[in-house]
Amino acid sequence: MPWKTMDVREQRVKFVVAASRREKPFSTLCEEFGISRPTGQLWLQRYRETGVEGIAERSRRPHHSPRQTTCGLEEQVVKRRRRYPDWGARKLQVLLSQAGVDLTRSTIHRILLRHDLVREQDRHRPALEGFERTAPNELWQMDFKGRKLWEGPVGPLSVLDDHSRYVVVLQAVKSAGPELVREQLESAFTTCGVPDGMLMDHGSPWWSARGGSMGATKLSLWLMKQGIHLHWSRVRHPQTQGKEERFHGALQRALERRGVPFRDPQLWLDEYRWEHNHVRPHEALGMRTPASRWRPSPRRYAPNPPPWQYAEGAKVLKVDCQGKLDRHGQKWKISKALCGEWAQIVRVEQRLQVYYCTTMIRELDLGIQRSTIVERWMPSDVSQPKL
Repeated sequence: MPWKTMDVREQRVKFVVAASRREKPFSTLCEEFGISRPTGQLWLQRYRETGVEGIAERSRRPHHSPRQTTCGLEEQVVKRRRRYPDWGARKLQVLLSQAGVDLTRSTIHRILLRHDLVREQDRHRPALEGFERTAPNELWQMDFKGRKLWEGPVGPLSVLDDHSRYVVVLQAVKSAGPELVREQLESAFTTCGVPDGMLMDHGSPWWSARGGSMGATKLSLWLMKQGIHLHWSRVRHPQTQGKEERFHGALQRALERRGVPFRDPQLWLDEYRWEHNHVRPHEALGMRTPASRWRPSPRRYAPNPPPWQYAEGAKVLKVDCQGKLDRHGQKWKISKALCGEWAQIVRVEQRLQVYYCTTMIRELDLGIQRSTIVERWMPSDVSQPKL
């Protein structure tokens, strides 16, 4: 019986009703509900005495708490919570420990509850972690934050390292134009090195389905020429960029509780980025900071990269002026953005995978004569062909 997923009162009512009607032997009922006979007798007695209210979950808190936290320690917890109003008990515990105050997470949480410093919407279980890259700079996630509580036509641009959660870029931009995004990425590549891959959604400026571009934009082509594997999240599936989504959620809570930085938004973002990277402990990192797990990429940025060199023996074809590939006399639509560029063809049974630099951009199905755009992000366990 899946009673453990029910409301506590509901599953107890079901038990006492069944026991009262003698639907099954008492021992059998207790076994099905996962309780002992004495507990079953207690529930039945309380129900008979006071009804449903008698079998509600009761507080296990003792009437007297001789070890209740002293006022001085509570003040230190409250002080740090007010300094970081968007931090929970786990993160505050690390900060307090660094100051020589050793309190359990549950004690800190109870102090916050006593001082009414936990909002109802924050009382939830943390989300489970999904995939994670094994080393820094294997994958960067990039997206714009929503405009809620933010002035301007677009929210801040953020770029986050998948392995360490280190925020590489957090920049207020005037628009989502490709020139502004490229400017921020060039600065990041110069100071932090070039990542192996990047994950984005299907928004501009890194994706376009207009004018025969089939997804490719000038910005995405520029990234590919740096030898970066480009991955795109599934359409209408923000969970693929879960780390970006959680970071934006934390940033949103900070905006709500610390005040909106209208006067100097970039200074506020710079301070928040430093705090996130070097001060704020992260649960998924064992309460370590992102900076403790991150290091710059050894791959250097090339402002003017040479033409891409595919592996020796690779099958390559040139995209014509119409954005098509000629394969045994048949024209396949690829992308007008790739006119004049060389692409690699990798055959897998009755399909041809088309790569530009290191990124797969199309899949050609020879059996049904269909060209399919590669829109979904490829999982981390999918190996790349030798390019």
